[in-house]
Amino acid sequence: MTDAPEIPVRVRPEIAALPPYKQGKQAGADAFKLSSNENPFDPLPGVLEAVQAATSLNRYPDATAGRLRARLAERFGVDDGSVHIAAGSVSILAQLVLATSGPGDEVIFAWRSFEAYPWLAVVAGATPVQVPLTDDARHDLPAMAAAVTDRTRAIIVCSPNNPTGPIVTQAEFDAFADAVPANVLIILDEAYAEFVTDPESVDGLRVLGADGRANVVVLRTFSKAFGLAGLRIGYAIGHPRILDAARSTSIPLSVTAHAEEAALASLDAEDALLERVRTIADRRDRLAAALRGSGWRVPAAQGNFVWLPGGRETLDLAEAFDAAGLIVRPFAGDGLRISVGEEDSVEKVLRIAASVVKDLPEGHSGRGLA
Repeated sequence: MTDAPEIPVRVRPEIAALPPYKQGKQAGADAFKLSSNENPFDPLPGVLEAVQAATSLNRYPDATAGRLRARLAERFGVDDGSVHIAAGSVSILAQLVLATSGPGDEVIFAWRSFEAYPWLAVVAGATPVQVPLTDDARHDLPAMAAAVTDRTRAIIVCSPNNPTGPIVTQAEFDAFADAVPANVLIILDEAYAEFVTDPESVDGLRVLGADGRANVVVLRTFSKAFGLAGLRIGYAIGHPRILDAARSTSIPLSVTAHAEEAALASLDAEDALLERVRTIADRRDRLAAALRGSGWRVPAAQGNFVWLPGGRETLDLAEAFDAAGLIVRPFAGDGLRISVGEEDSVEKVLRIAASVVKDLPEGHSGRGLA
């Protein structure tokens, strides 16, 4: 957004009214950045060397990221055509919404969930349909199924849910998918799948493999667990014809050769990846348990972040963390998302969280006894 009083050209009114995506606040040198769900570890072994070896900056990359597609296809037991690579999983979300939805159509998703979902629908010209989360910050899948109309073209399910943290179980997803018409696209956004430790969680690859649900596309990313957020690379697995439609709406050559090389090298370092994921998941569980012990009502956390229901006090709470050198992500009127960062950040987060929870009014949604 700019300070200009008006736009000097004709712009769709719904786009003119749409605020741009708001990135997590950047952190100064002395602060912990816990606002963007980034991996606190450096790139995995071999990644920097692979990126440095990709020196052909004067050449275009492979538009299909063919080597990575083949590697992922082999990894997940599918054909190459069932894998699509793009500049982050959010890019594929945008492509799928554009491919399926336009004026008069509807895109359903839980709310609050990933903040890009509403504007992806609006950019496509479709109508976003928000279905409130349950009281424990989980997807209300029966309500989402009930919201389907003959105008519904796509439904987005985020598990674990960003920013609140809970998963959708496999049983819940299976029942939901059974209730949705087979010609409606279900996008299962699993950006944080590697951090999940709950054995009841939905597994998108199981949905596609065992059940063969042709209308489900699974999204995953190298940005979070693999620590490649700065290189922007994610992938989808699903029916080849659905992914062809997504590819038709994509911006060509948006995945760089450096990103592809980094992703391939990251896959080679799986042992180190799993060790880091275990460390972050353990840190997350300790953080969530301690926050609950200090009086916060923290939903089940299965990503690399925790959620503090801040309600009307959210922005004031964020300022208290900011003043202590902890950059967190406020969602005005709803709550704070705090990424699991460096080990040294945990004690500071707990100290500030404990100091502010006691000032919340009685009956506040963030209090453990609410």
